[in-house]
Amino acid sequence: MTAYAIGNLHPKPVLDEEVFVYIERVQSTLDPFGGRFLVHGAPDREVLEGDWPGAVVLIAFPTYEKARAWYDSAAYQELIPLRTRHMAGDVLLVDGVAAGYDPAATAAAMRAASGDPA
Repeated sequence: MTAYAIGNLHPKPVLDEEVFVYIERVQSTLDPFGGRFLVHGAPDREVLEGDWPGAVVLIAFPTYEKARAWYDSAAYQELIPLRTRHMAGDVLLVDGVAAGYDPAATAAAMRAASGDPA
């Protein structure tokens, strides 16, 4: 099942050379784990609800295990400080849903677990 690394990053107004090195080198850390960018920065995003002050990053991996192995890899761990010294933000890994996912079935299971008889 596809897994995703999601970032909500907040670059400083003036970017340092380290950020450019990070961006230049990050793909080589993704390749061994089948990672690929789906969204990288999204300058044309439109916030429809709430507040999203940062830059959106979305990376897909074949599995959650591959996503975690990428994040934990020595190659990526070496790059992280190049990003974090210049961009605060949030990064998370999530599993996608299987083909044929039915949100109504999820709602029914949640309802049953909560004891709601409706």
